[in-house]
Amino acid sequence: MPRGRAATYEDQREMILSRAAALFAKRGYASASMNQVAEACGLSKASLYHYYKDKYSLLVSIAEGHVSRLQALIDDEASAHLQGEARLRHLIHRIVAEYANAQDAHRVLTEDVKFLEPDDRERVLDKERHVVAGFARAVSEMRAGQPSAHLSKPLTMLLFGMINWMFTWMKPDGELDYDAMAPIVADLFLGGIGEVRLPEASHEPVPRSDRLAAR
Repeated sequence: MPRGRAATYEDQREMILSRAAALFAKRGYASASMNQVAEACGLSKASLYHYYKDKYSLLVSIAEGHVSRLQALIDDEASAHLQGEARLRHLIHRIVAEYANAQDAHRVLTEDVKFLEPDDRERVLDKERHVVAGFARAVSEMRAGQPSAHLSKPLTMLLFGMINWMFTWMKPDGELDYDAMAPIVADLFLGGIGEVRLPEASHEPVPRSDRLAAR
């Protein structure tokens, strides 16, 4: 009778993905090795291969896992009962919170997707398109009745430009955390620079149970 997996198997896989994402984000996927991943995880190389067959499988799991969580977030928001500005603000807050907990995975998705095989890359990019389309619908809702409706997609990409690169300059111990930055992004996008207000006090973090798992 085959021996079942240990209860900690999935936890160990998630730990490996987290450490591998940090390593790939720092060194780049092409420069990192399975030996380095094993060392970062505190595992032997043989133990690492018990969970992931090669470095490429790690890349696929990191990239697809991250974008799948973003896709699930969009689908979850679509079932919410928010509309207009409230909907877009809530969506911005949730996506910023997700990025805050997945900076390494997001950097891998942004910079290393080019190393994916065509079928894997297209599957990941399809999920990315789903995320962008969800945001574009929320932006379009804000522009109902406005001329140049085709601007919703470019506006969405400008919004992502603000959000996507926050992880390159924000410091975890800086004056403004991600929960504080989310309404600032929304203020700037929706009202322009004159509408940006400094938060009166630090926002309570979104409870972990209310967030999509970072990994």
